Amino acid sequence: MLEQALETLAAAGGTAVVQAAGTDVWTGLRQAMARWFGRGDAHRERAELERLDQAASELENAEGAGTERVRVRQEVAWQTRIEALLESLDVPERIQAAEELSAVLAQHTPNGGASAGDGGQAVAGDVRIQANNSSAASWNMGNVTLGNPPQPGPHQG
Repeated sequence: MLEQALETLAAAGGTAVVQAAGTDVWTGLRQAMARWFGRGDAHRERAELERLDQAASELENAEGAGTERVRVRQEVAWQTRIEALLESLDVPERIQAAEELSAVLAQHTPNGGASAGDGGQAVAGDVRIQANNSSAASWNMGNVTLGNPPQPGPHQG
């Protein structure tokens, strides 16, 4: 079983694959992830490129209400693949692979991606919360203060 930090890294990797598919960063992330999974084996790298292309195609072809289900399934699938690879390595190789994956994600995801701890949800983008027809919606923001920023002083312009 992987430690929490590696599970979090694997989850970030799965999320990055799904979020990048169909965007400008896809080509770079796709190549980097295939190299990371290939671990120097050209045959494995090609197989990973095919898996990544299949995932991107499935995400692109998802429609309507099924889109979110496909996204979640792909995120979990890639997280599981990353965890399996990390678990298969001995400790020094695992540490090196984790560092390499962190570098890939930092280089190929805008703002390093979004992450959250237990019980949290991170959103990289817009959030829309709506309640209607006798339904309810709740969003706990913790210590968040909303309001206008203070006016700049005379020396600030």
